[in-house]
Amino acid sequence: MKIDFRFKATQTQLILISSLFFVIFDNYVFFEKSYQAFENVWFLIGLGVLLYVVISTLLLLVSNKYIIKPLLITLFVLSSAAAYYMKTYGTIIDKNMIVNIFQTDKNEVKDLLNPTLFAYILFLGVLPSFLVYKTEIITRGLKEEIKSRIKLLIINILAVPILYVLFSKSWVSFFRTHKPLRMYTNPTFYIYSFAAYVKDKYFTAPIKYRHIGMDAKLGTYKKPKLVVFVLGEAARYDHFSLNGYKRDTNPVLEKTKDLINFPDVHSCGTETAVSVPCMFSIYDRSDFSIKKARYTDNVIDILNRSGVNVLWRDNDSGSKHVADRIKNYEDFNNANIKPYCNNGNCVDDVLLYKLQDWVNNVKNGKPIFIVLHTKGSHGPAYYKRYPKSFEKFKPVCKSNQLQKCKKEEVVNAYDNTILYTDDFLGKVIKFLKANEKKYQVAMYYMSDHGESLGEGGIYLHGLPYFIAPDVQKHPASVAWFAKNFDVNISCVKKISSKPYTQDNLFSTLLGLFDVKTKVYDPAKDIFFKCRIKK
Repeated sequence: MKIDFRFKATQTQLILISSLFFVIFDNYVFFEKSYQAFENVWFLIGLGVLLYVVISTLLLLVSNKYIIKPLLITLFVLSSAAAYYMKTYGTIIDKNMIVNIFQTDKNEVKDLLNPTLFAYILFLGVLPSFLVYKTEIITRGLKEEIKSRIKLLIINILAVPILYVLFSKSWVSFFRTHKPLRMYTNPTFYIYSFAAYVKDKYFTAPIKYRHIGMDAKLGTYKKPKLVVFVLGEAARYDHFSLNGYKRDTNPVLEKTKDLINFPDVHSCGTETAVSVPCMFSIYDRSDFSIKKARYTDNVIDILNRSGVNVLWRDNDSGSKHVADRIKNYEDFNNANIKPYCNNGNCVDDVLLYKLQDWVNNVKNGKPIFIVLHTKGSHGPAYYKRYPKSFEKFKPVCKSNQLQKCKKEEVVNAYDNTILYTDDFLGKVIKFLKANEKKYQVAMYYMSDHGESLGEGGIYLHGLPYFIAPDVQKHPASVAWFAKNFDVNISCVKKISSKPYTQDNLFSTLLGLFDVKTKVYDPAKDIFFKCRIKK
């Protein structure tokens, strides 16, 4: 017996049914968080009606017989994925997250795929899309269609004041006190975010490239400097035993003489796509934008222009345009170097592969600045970020569906990544010590942001800064200087517990190389007061 899946509906009827589906099936997180905030079932129903009004109004205004099916099918698939990520990781699909999505590489995508995601897409995306596809649109005259839509738009408009009268006190709280709740509406908020992204990228007046630090010159030196900046990923400060964590996650660094720990550093953003370009830019978090940073010289450009030999090695989805203008850029994201790599996924030790050879080939006698962009504690597949020998804390979560693992398993896997980072930093310091006779050597480590490990049902990172928990904005940071470096280590240790932000990095790096330029700000240079004059 053959089943006939064909249905008949007018455009308006299809819009109303689809809008109802979006509200009921794709907005679990929105209603869950709204109930936690208000604990009022009737107001929850009112929110659902308002969301229905908004979605149906938008679809009534933009759709026609030519695009209605492709539009709804696209929205069903995208909304099913958005529903999954919001429910699973507590993610909000804002403009910065849209940027992250477009910058995600294939290895990161693979780490996010799982049967539950496919189930969401199948039942909330493919199934309704199939029904829409099989629906026969009842054609009627243009005048009749417009009249029908106008009637529904009037009903929608009239519903708004009625809802306001019924829940007037709650609406005031919803729009003033609980603004973040609107970011969980699906599909309306990700549509808004995507529109903002497109507007900013394609329809905003082009920015003229801004060169800064054109006057940059290296200071005099008897022995050139070799500084390695290790750019971490998702390492939160409170899982470093250096900061009092109950587990010994820093056995190497704790035994490293002259190591300096910075326990109170806050990031510029909660995602790599924001934090990385921001921390290297001249802009503070308060006036930073991704577009401004992309069209302005950063500290890497200035160091390179001043004569410093700059190398960027990457194992974590690129430099986010920070290293676009330097010649020495090496990408290890899809390398196949044994024993560090397996199917394109490399542990961070690969960043040290033949690094000494590169340094040995620098013959001009000028300083060297190396950035090692690590994969660090990149989730959700924490268990892939370290060699098996570093699986000290067991059992570990070996799934990218973190919410299905026990909290202990998630934390164990994450802590193993910190343990491996500790060992990696120890190897960097060992590498620097081997070059101490020829260079003044130093290491500076700072993670791009922190990470949520299930606290409050939130995982990973990337929440809007103003609502993100502190653990997403509070990364780990340490530094190490050899005795021959022109920094007073005792002095730095005395100021290391002061609060700093990634806004300090721009001038701090310029100061480490004694680069003279008008854009250098000694007030933001962490080590300025501790520099030894020679």
